[in-house]
Amino acid sequence: MTDTVHDPAPAHPADEPRCPYGYDQLPDPVPLYGPAYKSDPYPLYRRMREAGPVHRVEFPSGIHAWLVTGYQAAHETLNDPRFGKNHALGNENWHKLASIMPEPQHSQLQVHLLHQDPPKHTTMRRLVLDAFAPRRVESLRPRFQELADALVDALPETGGADLVAGFAAHFPFRVLAEVIGLPAELAVRFDRDWGKVVQPVGPHDPGRPAYEARLRGLQTYIADVVAHKRAGNPSDGHDRHDPDTAGADLLSRLVAAHDAGELSREELDSMVFQLLVAGQEPVTNQITTMLITLLRHPDQLARLRDSLSEGPAHDPGLLARAVEELLRHDAAFELTTWRFLAEDGDLFGTTVPAGDSVIVSLCAANRDETRFPDADRLDLDRTPNAHLAFGHGIHYCPGAALARAELQTAIATLLTRLPGLRPSKAADEDLDSLAWIPAVLARGVNRLPVGYDRRA
Repeated sequence: MTDTVHDPAPAHPADEPRCPYGYDQLPDPVPLYGPAYKSDPYPLYRRMREAGPVHRVEFPSGIHAWLVTGYQAAHETLNDPRFGKNHALGNENWHKLASIMPEPQHSQLQVHLLHQDPPKHTTMRRLVLDAFAPRRVESLRPRFQELADALVDALPETGGADLVAGFAAHFPFRVLAEVIGLPAELAVRFDRDWGKVVQPVGPHDPGRPAYEARLRGLQTYIADVVAHKRAGNPSDGHDRHDPDTAGADLLSRLVAAHDAGELSREELDSMVFQLLVAGQEPVTNQITTMLITLLRHPDQLARLRDSLSEGPAHDPGLLARAVEELLRHDAAFELTTWRFLAEDGDLFGTTVPAGDSVIVSLCAANRDETRFPDADRLDLDRTPNAHLAFGHGIHYCPGAALARAELQTAIATLLTRLPGLRPSKAADEDLDSLAWIPAVLARGVNRLPVGYDRRA
């Protein structure tokens, strides 16, 4: 058994480029932070995959974890019954340094699906599945299109815009509000800044006070949502005392499950938290990563745009294939959340102590050449395409069908209604100057300036 799995990198001839991160061997631990890493982690992931499937890594808070990188290793880890997601399994050092919510919010908002194990996980997951069922999602596509068109209608007629501020920051939340039953009067009160609570900072980070203020604001909002649903407000289109309409939406059903003793108050608030934040921020980020990838591949962007027209290049199946490939090529959910072993165990030749955190790099797995030939190349016709962008196993994203519908609608709408879509030519607004969010687990940008000929 070894404590880490990595081999020295081969020596580079003098005329060959050296590692862009400035070292010839992988350090122990491997730092997973900094602008160079966040803007393009894939050269590092390649080196890690080549060296072995498991590596000790360091996050900005100073916490160390074990990162799984290869596709097969990732697939096996995501399905390994030895691992638990409950934070109670974390050891003392993890609880001390990890970038997680402080108390009391951690105990009040972090007992949702992502941090539960069977049988509780099974019970909680069952409560949300109907709302995100593929058949229901398909029936709502016309409404999703209306929401997307309304946002594009508000963009400048010519010139350009920031597609985060003008579209990506709003579209997923508006869709989510429709799907889960968040009434309009509450939806307009949601502060997008609260979404940054999924980008936790360590206990010694200077941004911790602002982070805690966001948490308090979001908690107050969640309490208002629960109270509104419990009252059976007529504006929601249902009455919780009328058996024909009570519980007609997901939020109402969760409140009813709490009142029936199926969920604790902490579990209810945590599930509402997960829906409001984790249910929209990753889609916002994924829209940005997809657009950036297409803007960097203008020939593929043009082909996809032309496939959506009624001309000779019309290809009704390309959009779905393209979204799957864009998910594989640069997934917004870069790393999974923490997993823990209850006792010391072997993980592909590495001894992982009990309570140490294990994280799977979905992005690294999705660029594994042993699974995806020519993995760094964007291939909109790639089939099969069994990427791991939504995870795998019992924690596979329950909202995957919804996310796919949102992404297909968003990309198709922007490409068809903004002819000539291209990167901004303004100084310091080119694609290489974009500032990637510093989130530990996610990829995306907060600004995406673009140009276009006109608004169709």
